[in-house]
Parts: sequence; structure tokens; C-alpha cells
Amino acid sequence: MIFHDRYDDPTTLRARLYDGDVFLLPATGASEALARDARALLEDALGGDPRLAHERHDPATLFDRVGAIRRTLFLDAHFHEGVRGAIAALGLDPADCAFDPIRLRVVQHDGHHNPRARAVYYPHRDTWYAHPSAVVAFWIPLDDLRAEETFVFYPERFRAEVPNDSERFDYDRWVQRDWSLKIGWQNIQDGERAHYPGTLGDPDAGPAHGFSCRRGDNLLFAGAHYHRTLPQSTGRTRYSLDFRFVHLPDLAAGRGAPNVDGRSTGSALRDYVRTPPAP
Repeated sequence: MIFHDRYDDPTTLRARLYDGDVFLLPATGASEALARDARALLEDALGGDPRLAHERHDPATLFDRVGAIRRTLFLDAHFHEGVRGAIAALGLDPADCAFDPIRLRVVQHDGHHNPRARAVYYPHRDTWYAHPSAVVAFWIPLDDLRAEETFVFYPERFRAEVPNDSERFDYDRWVQRDWSLKIGWQNIQDGERAHYPGTLGDPDAGPAHGFSCRRGDNLLFAGAHYHRTLPQSTGRTRYSLDFRFVHLPDLAAGRGAPNVDGRSTGSALRDYVRTPPAP
């Protein structure tokens, strides 16, 4: 697997993503705007440098304030338009794409020691969460990050089965139990009681490929990639945005990444946002 910083055209981009290539593209005006607006929400709610908020706020206060920001990012039409802008900046027509709204990801300093946050660090494929094989993940960091602050891919597993329990995950039942699970971590107990698909045992995943990045960069990869968030003890909290999108004509034509081991049921696509065609 190679990280690419350019592509020829949107059709080629999608084909290469489905084939396992990962693209780390420079920030666009749209992704910079999303990062700026999200960071402004964090600064307003947390005060000072958000990356050091864990030094100023107790865990319950931090959880509540970040939870409110997550709801805004997920539900506010302004951020839906921001996603459309980020998709359009790739050369894609937003009317051809459905997307799930933005989620704010928060990886705290020493967060891996919190049993309620264990699911954050599960190696997984996004497709285990009932996303279609054509799903593309779009990730935007809110700060310049070193490789040890991001996550890693295991490209040898892109086309090879990983033992997992994704068959236990039914999207419809999952959101019926707690609709806010779609937004991200809203109930402090969810990390312990909600079922998140994970790897079974400790299989050899092969070499890990990581990356560093700049604020507002565009990281794109197929949702079928096996990947894992890294635990970090840097003294700072890592914030990022992500959403997934599906190119609907590709989906209708049966194009997408290989599904080698996903057995989840239901469909997250039903809750994706669609853009009406221009009149």
C-alpha cells in the first residue's frame, strides 16, 4: 500500500480506493473551513487550547461538552454543506454521493487506560458496521499530527480474512437501542455496554503503515481497510473529523472494495444524507 498525494481524475480516484490505495491529499478550502469551524466550537466550549482540555476539566465535564459539539457537527445543516463542499473539492458531484454526517473523534492522552474507551482502539473495518463495500472514509485532522498520534493500516489484510464477530452487529437493532450511537459517544456507559464489532483472537495482521499529517489534510481510504487507532501518551488530546461517503452510481453498478469477512446485517446507508439534483 502506498500513500498518494495526487490523482488523475475522480473516476480513477474511486477505482484506486476500491483497490486498496490510500490517499493523503493536501487541505482544500472546504476541508480547511470544516477544521476551522470545528476547532472554533471546541475552543468556545473548552477554553484555551483544546488539546490540553484534559488538564483543565474533569472527565465528566469534558465528556458532556464534547458530546454537545458532536451533536452540532452531526446534525447542523451548515456542516452538511461543509461535507458537500469537501466532496465537491475532490471533483465529485455531491448529487451522486450519499454521506453520513460528520463525527468528531477524540483520542485522549492515556485514553487507552479507560475501559469505557476500549472500543476506540479496536482494529476493525468500517464495513463491519453495516456500511456498503463502496464506502469511502474521509478523515480530516484538526491539528498537525505526528505519526504516533494518528492510526495505522494493515494492508496485507485488505484482501485477507480477519477473524471477527461482525455477524453480531445489526445496524437496525443497534440504533433502535440508542439512536445517539450514530452521532458518536453520547452516553458515558456506551463504551462498556454497546456492542462494537471487533477482531477475535490476536491474528497476525502484518506490517502496520502509519502517517503524519497537517491540519485540514484529506485522508481517503476504502472502508474495507483493516485499521486501528493508536494509543498515545503525548500529553495532548487528538481531535479529528470524519465522515463516509458512497458514490451511488458505483454502488448501483456493483463497484466497491472486496468484502472478505464482513457479516453484519442491516444497512447504515439508510441514514446517509442525500443531495437533491440541481434544478
